[in-house]
Amino acid sequence: MGSLKVPCSFGGKAALLVPFPASRFRVPQSHCYPPSSTGWRSFPGFVLQSLELVYPNSSCSVHSGRVHLTARASVQPATKKLVGDQVKDLPNSGDSIRQRFLEFYAARGHKILPSASLVPDDPTVLLTIAGMLQFKPIFLGKVPREVPRATTSQRCIRTNDIENVGQTSRHHTFFEMLGNFSFGDYFKKEAIKWAWELSTIEFGLPADRLWISVYEDDDEAFAIWQDEVGVPAKRIKRLGEDDNFWSSGVTGPCGPCSEIYYDFHPERGESNVDLGDDTRFIEFYNLVFMQYNKKDDGSLESLKQRNIDTGLGLERVARILQKVPNNYETDLIFPIIEKASELANVSYAVADDCTQRYLKTIGDHMRAIVYLISDGVIPSNIGRGYVVRRLIRRAVRMGRLLGIKGDGLGDIEGAFLPVLAERVIQLSTHIDSDVKNRAARIFEELKREELRFVQTLERGEKLLEQMLAEALLDSEKSGTAPCLSGKDAFLLYDTYGFPVEITKEVADGRGVGIDMNGFDAEMENQKRQSQAAHNVIKLGVENSADLTEKVPDTEFVGYDTLCANAVIEGLLVNGNPVIQVSEGNEVEVLLNRSPFYAESGGQIGDHGILYVSNAGNHQKAAVEINDVQKSQGNIFFHKGTVTQGVIEVGFEVEAAVDAKLRQRAKVHHTATHLLQAALKQVLGEETSQAGSLVAFDRLRFDFNFHRPVMDDELMEIEGLINRWISDSTLLETKVMPLTNAKRAGAIAMFGEKYADQVRVVEVPGVSMELCGGTHVNNTSELRGFRIISEQGIASGIRRIEAVAGDAFIEHILARDNYMKQLCSTLKMNKSSHSVF
Repeated sequence: MGSLKVPCSFGGKAALLVPFPASRFRVPQSHCYPPSSTGWRSFPGFVLQSLELVYPNSSCSVHSGRVHLTARASVQPATKKLVGDQVKDLPNSGDSIRQRFLEFYAARGHKILPSASLVPDDPTVLLTIAGMLQFKPIFLGKVPREVPRATTSQRCIRTNDIENVGQTSRHHTFFEMLGNFSFGDYFKKEAIKWAWELSTIEFGLPADRLWISVYEDDDEAFAIWQDEVGVPAKRIKRLGEDDNFWSSGVTGPCGPCSEIYYDFHPERGESNVDLGDDTRFIEFYNLVFMQYNKKDDGSLESLKQRNIDTGLGLERVARILQKVPNNYETDLIFPIIEKASELANVSYAVADDCTQRYLKTIGDHMRAIVYLISDGVIPSNIGRGYVVRRLIRRAVRMGRLLGIKGDGLGDIEGAFLPVLAERVIQLSTHIDSDVKNRAARIFEELKREELRFVQTLERGEKLLEQMLAEALLDSEKSGTAPCLSGKDAFLLYDTYGFPVEITKEVADGRGVGIDMNGFDAEMENQKRQSQAAHNVIKLGVENSADLTEKVPDTEFVGYDTLCANAVIEGLLVNGNPVIQVSEGNEVEVLLNRSPFYAESGGQIGDHGILYVSNAGNHQKAAVEINDVQKSQGNIFFHKGTVTQGVIEVGFEVEAAVDAKLRQRAKVHHTATHLLQAALKQVLGEETSQAGSLVAFDRLRFDFNFHRPVMDDELMEIEGLINRWISDSTLLETKVMPLTNAKRAGAIAMFGEKYADQVRVVEVPGVSMELCGGTHVNNTSELRGFRIISEQGIASGIRRIEAVAGDAFIEHILARDNYMKQLCSTLKMNKSSHSVF
């Protein structure tokens, strides 16, 4: 193989003509324009800096009087590199497509709403898998709609097809779903007509290249497409339930759907067309006509209102409009692939299929990894943490297979994922602007996780190779199919950090199977040992529709008073609605208004009493409340025991919160805010909350940090907080628009959903946070603060437990009493050893 590099120079902004197709001549795909009719591809406004002619066997091959060369070119914009808003301004850039979609529907009465976190509120799913997920409570009737129409660009994660990532042109773990939604407003006709207008007019797709699918029994949708939109019947295909009946998961909203496909090869004709042929078609727009709710038993029930949920895949539309062979070569992902190619010192354009697959997979996985960590998901061996750890380790292993050493920039002991993450973050401006603010934490987490994995990777690879060799040898002896035991696969997973999917990939390459049943048994055993109990309130659809119709949202009056008159709107015993409950029974009481704080934001629910005085035909009654929870809407469930008399729906009650316990909660909640401020000041701004518990006897604060907190740092943190307490600072609480609160610097909890109007709690000069919890009026009410313990609870997660207020005094007195007893036993002078 020989080559000749020729420097080229064109004055000013020249239009560069290069051979087409791109398989013969490759340039950065984000700068591609449609091929001209002459068979050349034009790149107006670009300067050809150099041209490299590559020829086989150190000579040119000549056929029919033509010299056949393979060309490599260095092409750069005639102006400076396009970044940020400049990229968005390109007519068919990913950022531009996203913005045009949102503005198209905003002009049709839809409110543009932000993407929800990748960590959903919905307990039935692990990660946000669809654009509609944040609206599921509205679709189910659990919460009232705030707007009749909405449009979003939702970040999504799906890993069920992870083995297809890099293999096909369209599969991803991370993707953006553009959507328009109707909450009981418009339905099929408008949804179909607007989808067609967006596709053919706004995006300019040729109408004769678009095919339609509808559910096999949906005659209404078929008629709209044919009679009102004008799509020929031969380009409308009826498909079955597997293809055209959509659901959000095992349970939840569902209904028939209609999809729009783009035809890359219309020259193949219109006979015997298979829309599932990936070499010809790509489905890019899905319209779901949400009419049903799928219950736990699989049965369907009609929703109270008909809704529209649509999803347009941004990466897929970008591929179509940017005219590239796959989603990976769009400007949404290809810059990451280019950086990975640079680190591996390979050329994507001339790489073999295996190398390109590795590069595509890394480009995909890096987006998922960065946005998951940004949304607060920390690598671990369970749940969401396992998802991000698995993606990280797949990316690291593929990087090593590509030949990336260390950080790829010369530091053999370094990590290369942070280098790629930097490129992802550069592309994040119009996807999630908060990612840049979390960059330091993302880099640190990736570096730590990669280096930890590399330490065990080589040992694990050697052990896996040994296990596979033994399995093949045993197979030869026994005459059975080679198989790796589930116990061995789990050892690799648990001890050496090999995701079982990586073990399976390597084993498949050697022709060895894996006993997945045995692996699953080992995994289940570990989960039983390591997972803590997790309680979730489940407000079933079968009861929630009736409840939300009959029971209003609970008005919370507990910021201003600890005692209020209320009416019993509903009673539940063992989850079932009842009319009355007698003495000695446990009950959940639903009130129209309440001074009780319902557990949320880490703060536990209030305790107290519900009193029914002598009035009318009923006697005195009382309910001792020991917990308060709330539904996905805003209905409070006061849980307790009837200690006297009988209570009935419709009774008036006096709701009284235990003032001493409320004060303890207020003290610990304010102390939690001070603790977060002190951690940021002492350890660095990159520390962030990962969870919390505000209880009556203590507070618990989980935060992202890569090492144990040193004793001198703990002393400094305590000192800061106690100084702020002694400053006797008055707290300020305001309600303001979310955008104003963020602009003012208020800290928001990762993964939390906030309304347009938010409550901001500020300790002037110290902290400002979005918070719906209860707080003291003055920092002096905390009296004192003491850290009880500091420990690691997961990779990159530390936990501090502390006390303040009455709990602080009790802790100090208990410690002092213990010291007195110890000194007495040892016959020492206790005065010089007081814990004060």
